[in-house]
Amino acid sequence: MKNKFLIITFLFLSSLRVWAQELNCQVDINTQQIVGTANKQIFDQMKKAIFEFMNNTKWTNDIYANQEKVECSVLIIIKEGLGNDEYNGTIQVAARRPVYKSGYFTQILNIEDEDFRFKFQQFSQLEYNMNTHQNNLTSVLQFYAYVILATDNDSFAPLGGTQNWQKAQLVVNNAQNAPEAGWRSAQSGLAQKNRFWLVENSLQPVFKGIRDCMYQYCRNGLDVMYENAEDARASILKSLDVLKPVAASRPASNVMQAFFNAKRDEIINIFKEASPEEKTKILETLMLVDPAGTTRYTKIQAN
Repeated sequence: MKNKFLIITFLFLSSLRVWAQELNCQVDINTQQIVGTANKQIFDQMKKAIFEFMNNTKWTNDIYANQEKVECSVLIIIKEGLGNDEYNGTIQVAARRPVYKSGYFTQILNIEDEDFRFKFQQFSQLEYNMNTHQNNLTSVLQFYAYVILATDNDSFAPLGGTQNWQKAQLVVNNAQNAPEAGWRSAQSGLAQKNRFWLVENSLQPVFKGIRDCMYQYCRNGLDVMYENAEDARASILKSLDVLKPVAASRPASNVMQAFFNAKRDEIINIFKEASPEEKTKILETLMLVDPAGTTRYTKIQAN
């Protein structure tokens, strides 16, 4: 009887573990730019280590059912091996969330970090630690895990991702003395487009409209698209109006570009089906808040 109790307890605790992790993260390592790569095994091990780190780490105190896990992906493009188990490349992070009463997933994050230098030794495992900067690989992955969770939470509740944005900021603060680039406010060549400024701006009141827009766009727009497409488009148009003060005070900001990198193509597809009046209104708004996408937005008028 005692053994049966222990078995049931073990199975119960194991089931809690299945429910615990927050991310369903796909990982890919691209090494095509490295000429004559001899040791393919180390990149297979790197992919496995990153996959396990992203998917098996308990990032928050929240409980996620399997179907609630955040769908996301990490693509690392290694451009060169620097010797001593060190590599230089880029990391692209994307995330998506389901739309209510549909099989559609909307992209909520699409960021390419172009300054990614890190070390990885064969057979090494990545360990989670929020109290210190252990190495650049784990810190960058921790940072983007919290950015993914913050953005996802923002899409479901007004400013719902604040706690995770703050955790991402803690990762940045711990990495201020790291030799690698991307963590500090003053950094030549990247202006205000690194990790420091992504999280710093996301938590500043002047950029609050971007997070408000994410919530209104997803919850009041996409999530009612199944029930009433016209009302959904009207809500999405209204949500994008919230970005006008941000664009006026901080044009071409990093966080604004991150939003439209995720949403630009979707906005085009949504408003291709709009009335001529709606098309005129959305184009006027988009020219103000995302002038970088002007050429692409002309596709809205194609129909």
